[in-house]
Amino acid sequence: MGFKFAVINPLLHNELRLKIMVALDSLDSADFMYLCQITGSTRGNLSIQIKTLQEANYLEVTKSGIGRFSHTVCRITHRGEEALRAYEDGLRKLFSQRVPVQEEMRSAK
Repeated sequence: MGFKFAVINPLLHNELRLKIMVALDSLDSADFMYLCQITGSTRGNLSIQIKTLQEANYLEVTKSGIGRFSHTVCRITHRGEEALRAYEDGLRKLFSQRVPVQEEMRSAK
């Protein structure tokens, strides 16, 4: 059995998606424009990343209003919280892993 790195969630291993998740983890909810402001994202990119997180059931998105006067509010779900904790744990494990020396790997075969 060979060495394997700790697994991290590729869905959260994206800078903007991670910023969205971290922000919503510390807030009860946040509206679209506030998330746009604090992440430094464009509206188009933020919209795409929110949709990706929503499709993974990491976010709950509520829209109200009509057309350009619509109001979008995002909230992290329980599944999203769990995924964020697992991602954080995975990164900690990844950084603390001791990678075997090549000779150790060869002798293990």
